[in-house]
Amino acid sequence: MSRVRRVLVAFVMVFVSLPVLVGAGGDAARSEHQRIIDFWTPERVAQAIPREFVADPATGRFQPAHHAPGHSGGPGGGGPGGGDSGVVTGASWTGEGTVTGTTGKVLFALGTDAQGNDQYWICSASVIADPVNNSRSIVLTAGHCVYDNEGSGEFASHWMFIPDYDAAPAPLDREGNFCAATAYGCWTASSLVVHAGFASAGGFNDQAVLYDWGFAVVGDGGKTSELVEDVVGAQAYEFAPQAIDGSVTGWAFGYPAQKKYKGNDLIYCSNAIDGDPYNSDDTYRMNQCKLNGGSSGGPWFKAFDAGIGEGTLISVNSYGYLGVTAMHGPMFNSNTQATYSAALTAGGDTTVGSAP
Repeated sequence: MSRVRRVLVAFVMVFVSLPVLVGAGGDAARSEHQRIIDFWTPERVAQAIPREFVADPATGRFQPAHHAPGHSGGPGGGGPGGGDSGVVTGASWTGEGTVTGTTGKVLFALGTDAQGNDQYWICSASVIADPVNNSRSIVLTAGHCVYDNEGSGEFASHWMFIPDYDAAPAPLDREGNFCAATAYGCWTASSLVVHAGFASAGGFNDQAVLYDWGFAVVGDGGKTSELVEDVVGAQAYEFAPQAIDGSVTGWAFGYPAQKKYKGNDLIYCSNAIDGDPYNSDDTYRMNQCKLNGGSSGGPWFKAFDAGIGEGTLISVNSYGYLGVTAMHGPMFNSNTQATYSAALTAGGDTTVGSAP
C-alpha cells in the first residue's frame, strides 16, 4: 500500500471514529439523565416529603419538621392571603410571566429513615441567569435541599427539577411517567454545589442558616432535550446584602405542601424585608409569610415586576420558627458569589470555600 493511501486510510478511520468518541460523553450524560427520570415513578414521588427546618424562638434550636406527604395532583389549596395593604401572606400566583416557568419543584433522595429505607424529599428552586451560553444551566435552591449536614455529610442523589409544576401537576398514581405528565418535563442535576460554611456546620443551626444556598448544574432535559433556560427563561441575581430597615420589598415564591397547601400550586408572599431578631439580624425575615414545608429553596426577589414576572434574586426560602408567621432566608454575599462561580465550572458535586 502506498504511503499516500495509508495516510488517507488512517485519516478516514480517525474521522469516522470521532463522532463515536465525542458522542460517548453525551450518551453517558443522557443515560444518567434518563436513569434519574426513570427512578422517579409516581409511587416514589408520592413518598417524598418536604425537607423543612423550624426552630424554637426561645432556644434558637432547629429541628427537622417531618411531615407526611402532603402534595397531590388535585386542586391546589393556596387561596389568597390577606394582610396589611400591599402585603401578601400566601396567595396563589395567578399572574403570568417568567416566574411561572423559572420557579419549580425539586425532588431528591437523601439519607435513610430509622428503618434504613431511602428518604425522598421535595423542595422548590429557581433557574438563575448563566452568563455563558453553553451546554448547562444553573438552578438555585437551599443548601439543605442539596446536602445533608445533619448526619451523613453527603450530597443528595437523583436530584430533579420540574419547572412550572403548577401548569400541569402530575397525578401521583402507580401508572404512567411522572415527568411526561408535567408541562415541560424534568431536568436532572449532574453537579450539586454548596459552601463549606453550610457543609461544616454540624447540623442545621445558626451557622448553617447563614450559608443556606445551593446550586444545581443541569444539562439538556425536558420533553425536547433543551436547556431549561432556553425553555422557561432565567432570573437575574445580586450577590450583595440588602437593607433590612424595611425599605426593600421582597417577593418569595415556592411550592408549599403543608396545611392548606398541596404542593402543586405556586404560592407567593410579598412584604418589606427586615432582619431575623432571633438571629442577631444576620438573616432576612419576611413577616406574615405563610409559606411552609416544600417551599424551601424557592426564590426571593427584589425589584419584582409582577407584570412580566421578573426580578432580582437576593435570597431563598430557608427556615421558620414555631408559633411565628414569617419566612426567613440567607443574605446573599461574596460567599454566595463564590458558590455560584464554582457551579459554572463544576464537574461533579463540590464544596466551596472554607469553614468560618
